[in-house]
Amino acid sequence: MATEGNLQAPTRHPIDWKGPDYYNEASVFHEMERIFDICHGCRRCVSLCGSFPTLFDLVDESKTMEVDGVAKQDYWKVVDQCYLCDLCYLTKCPYVPPHEFNLDFPHTMLRAKAIKFKKGEVSAGEKLLASTDLHGSFAGIPIVVQAVNAINKTDMARSVMESTLGVDKDAWLPTLATKKFRSSAPKAKSKVVQDGAKTPGKVAIFATCYINYNEPGIGLDLLKILDHNAVPYVIVEKEKCCGMPKLELGDLDAVNTSKEANIPVLARYAREGYAILAAVPSCALMFKQEIPLMYPQDADVQLVKEHMWDPFEYLMQRKRDGLLQTEFSTPLGNVSYQIPCHGRVQNIGKKTEEMLKMVPGTTINTLERCSGHAGTFGVKKAYHQQSMKIGKPLFKSMATMKDGTKPDFISSDCPLGGHHIAQGFEVNGLGAPELQHPLSLIAKAYGLK
Repeated sequence: MATEGNLQAPTRHPIDWKGPDYYNEASVFHEMERIFDICHGCRRCVSLCGSFPTLFDLVDESKTMEVDGVAKQDYWKVVDQCYLCDLCYLTKCPYVPPHEFNLDFPHTMLRAKAIKFKKGEVSAGEKLLASTDLHGSFAGIPIVVQAVNAINKTDMARSVMESTLGVDKDAWLPTLATKKFRSSAPKAKSKVVQDGAKTPGKVAIFATCYINYNEPGIGLDLLKILDHNAVPYVIVEKEKCCGMPKLELGDLDAVNTSKEANIPVLARYAREGYAILAAVPSCALMFKQEIPLMYPQDADVQLVKEHMWDPFEYLMQRKRDGLLQTEFSTPLGNVSYQIPCHGRVQNIGKKTEEMLKMVPGTTINTLERCSGHAGTFGVKKAYHQQSMKIGKPLFKSMATMKDGTKPDFISSDCPLGGHHIAQGFEVNGLGAPELQHPLSLIAKAYGLK
């Protein structure tokens, strides 16, 4: 069998999660053994996350020093370290399809996680952490939201969360918004503008749980930018969590529930010619990749996939269509910017960087390393310190611009990852530059805030 790496673009097979063999534990162990043996012989992904060092240590410490010497039950140690960032597949592995080795590490880990979930081996605390719509039910309620936020900052509450939910007492946690994005957003703009060569001239905003419940200001800044560029918008009529937190647990039935709620609504906007924007990369990725792979024959799912945009992907295409305002009134100074993992694997290029570089008086230090936050991974007691270790090279690289000066701002398209980076700066004594989402920076550059 040939061992040369594949030089063709990676392709993805559908996720056969309803197939008769998908939840067969013996079958997934057999596939993991095959994949682990290839990974052991390559070791190219050793620096990406904890899965690969864990695997290689298991192999090196086994009696045979090969994968056949590793106990099958120890495979779960590798599975638990995978947070489905997808970087191994999209950026490192030379053996992904269409290579004959047909290696899909993350979706094999997903299958193993789904089996673990079906077996009832996921804790109640982990399930609660992944229930973002439930957390957000307290947002926007006067007095209640302030009380919840205040309690969650106390040492006693954090200790209780650590012992009952497995949330590390030192991990950064988001606060709830006093007013939700969906209720604070201005009314939809009814004006019509010309479509670009590739971009629809109207936008539907999928708010996402985080922006709706935790940081509505990011969504409001996006609306200001669209207004400034004369792009009319609507807020999606109703929405449910995209399903990414449940996917990371292997709870595919819950992903299906989200899909059944979201896709009919979003497909209607797609049929009406809207570009659909989601300002959290993981949410956009769910509709661009994971849900389409779970439902390859669902026409509405595939339609939503074609109409889903990252905000900066949309804005920079508007520029290419000659329809973007390119006059900026406020320089941003030094910005250290991280491209998050779920942004990188959308295969859209460095669109946020491109727009930030358009701002006069602005220097961008762009990094393409994982922050270590990885959804709920970075807040769990079992993994928080490891997540900070994974992110440490990124924190240090972001702390100094290429000319040796310090950044005025640190920024990431992933809001959660951005706060994890800010905590990494604090923990490692790297200074305290202001954390701002890229959309907020562009709003500032336009003079809109």
